[in-house]
This record gives sequence, structure tokens and C-alpha cells, in this order.
Amino acid sequence: MSISNPERQNIVRHVSAFGAFKINLVRDLTLAFRKKGDFVNPFVFFIIVVSLFPLAVSPDSAFLARIAPGVLWITALLAAMLSLDSMYRADFEDGSLETLLLSPHPLYFLVLAKNCAHWLVTGLPVVIISPFLAMMLSYPFDQLGILFVTLLLGTPFLTLVGSVAVALTVGLGSRGLILAVIVLPMCVPVLVFGTLAVNASLSGLPVEGYLAL
Repeated sequence: MSISNPERQNIVRHVSAFGAFKINLVRDLTLAFRKKGDFVNPFVFFIIVVSLFPLAVSPDSAFLARIAPGVLWITALLAAMLSLDSMYRADFEDGSLETLLLSPHPLYFLVLAKNCAHWLVTGLPVVIISPFLAMMLSYPFDQLGILFVTLLLGTPFLTLVGSVAVALTVGLGSRGLILAVIVLPMCVPVLVFGTLAVNASLSGLPVEGYLAL
């Protein structure tokens, strides 16, 4: 069975798009591991802030278990804010963003690769370490799965929202405050539904609706 020229060109375009996605993903991961501070700092910040709560609030295990979901979610959001500024900064300064715009491949595909790379080096480590920090806060062991799932579903959203805000402010000199003003209100829904899902699980209520939202 032969393939017509339009069909062959369509196949080549799709293969090239996926190839460009892979190249950009590997490139951003390689650059991230060369600049370890961009993803190590948010990770260390997350661990330190969560670890300080028992000292600053109360050592009571029942109280810590109640506030653990909110503590982890808010700290994960703040840790994500620390790493957002570096998402497009280097590419903007060296002209790589212009190359992406001039690429024949779909721009959303290339931007998605950058978002995936950013989440893999900043969001995924936070998600992996969160169950251990939750146990440190006396969170019930049998509820760790729901907490892990909510963070696994929610942290990519934080990266996607942050990506839009960073793209809007990348050309500004001092953009820290503006970035926070844009990102934080847009992240409130995922923060609310993430904590509600965990609290519903603790109360024995179904969580599927919260996870779907």
C-alpha cells in the first residue's frame, strides 16, 4: 500500500514535531542539571519550611496532622514560585526564545517541552519528598496516597500557570512582585481543591469529584 505525498509530508511533520519536543526537553534538562541552584534551591526551601512548622506552631501530633495538607500545599506553591523566574530567563537573554518562535514546529509543542522539563526538575522532587515530610508531621500513613496524587496532579498546573506569567513578564527588569501578583490568584483553585480532596479523604468521603476538578 503506497502513501501519497500529502500523507507522507503529514507523517514527517508529526515525527519532526515529536523529535523537536524531545530535543527541547533533553536540552532544558541538561541545562537545568548544569545550573543546579535553579532546582536545588526550591527543593531545599520546601524541606526547610515544612520542617520548621513543628517548631514554630506546635509539637502536638494531632494538630500537625490536621494542618499537614495545607502546609505541604502552600509550601509547594511558594517553592514553585522560587523557580519560575528562571524558566525563560536564560533563553530570553541568549535569543533562544526567538529561535523557538521562528521554528517550523508548533510553538505550543516546544513550550510544552520546556514546561515538562521545568516540572521534572522542580515539581517532581517536591512531590516525591512530600509523603516523607507528611509522616514527619504525623500525617496518617494510610492517607499518604491521596496526598501524593493531589500533589502529582496539582504541581504541573502550577508550572503551566507560572509559564504564562513568566512569558508575560520575561522582558521586565524586576518582575518578582508582578509575577507573584499574577500567579498566586490563579493558583488558588488548585490549592483549594487539593486540600479539600485530602481533607475529604481524612473524613472518609469520596475524593473523585475534587480530583476531577
